[in-house]
Amino acid sequence: MYKLFLIIVKLSQLISVIICILVPHTSFMIVGIKFDLNVSLFIRDPQDTELGKKIIQSSIDLIHEKGFEKFTFKKLGAHIKSTEASIYRYFTNKHMLLLFLNNWYWEWVHYLIKMNTLNVDNASKRMRLILENIVYASTENAATAYVNENKLHTIIINEGGKSYHTHEVDDENKIGLFSSFKSLVETISKTILDIEPHFPYPHSLASTFFEMANNQVYFSDHLPRLTDLKSCDTRDDDLVKMLEYFVSKLLPAYEN
Repeated sequence: MYKLFLIIVKLSQLISVIICILVPHTSFMIVGIKFDLNVSLFIRDPQDTELGKKIIQSSIDLIHEKGFEKFTFKKLGAHIKSTEASIYRYFTNKHMLLLFLNNWYWEWVHYLIKMNTLNVDNASKRMRLILENIVYASTENAATAYVNENKLHTIIINEGGKSYHTHEVDDENKIGLFSSFKSLVETISKTILDIEPHFPYPHSLASTFFEMANNQVYFSDHLPRLTDLKSCDTRDDDLVKMLEYFVSKLLPAYEN
């Protein structure tokens, strides 16, 4: 299953390159993938400069290594051999940087889903691919050299909730800082309705699948008595099977 997914990812990269050649103004560039994120996330888009990409790359490394609480712009500046002030030219604070990383990851998963379900008419097959993309999105991709998807996935699992479980969440929501997550959930919910048109809770189920996938991995690593998922080499495949089981029980029309 995992090897098949890697093949699909490579094919999606090739398709994105073809798209870039045929459609020059697309956001998916030959030299890498750039997502159109909400401009309120940053002062200057780090995707546009070498220093910005270095900030993203090193922030992922440091947060992955030390955790978000111990992460500071001062440490980040020292790590990239630049000034702390240079980082503030991109982000107002580390909370906004974490929000940027969350949004980038949501867009990344959404991108994989859209590319890998292209022209897949069967809703059940599309749902299966969606679940696989949610789980296997941590596979590193050559088109995003400055983002280590594996480390970022770990950050999303361990730290991601801290970006929106805050007192400011309502104000941040008003200016669209969670639009990437909403768009991802909307895409998943449409496939749920394609399977079961009268299912009453498509958005709830879509967001639950995404959060469940991350929480079950966290539990298997740190709180194993809270999950039946084992921390082993087959964990990702086992997680896909678990999610498929819930889909089949909640959506009777789903075809295994």
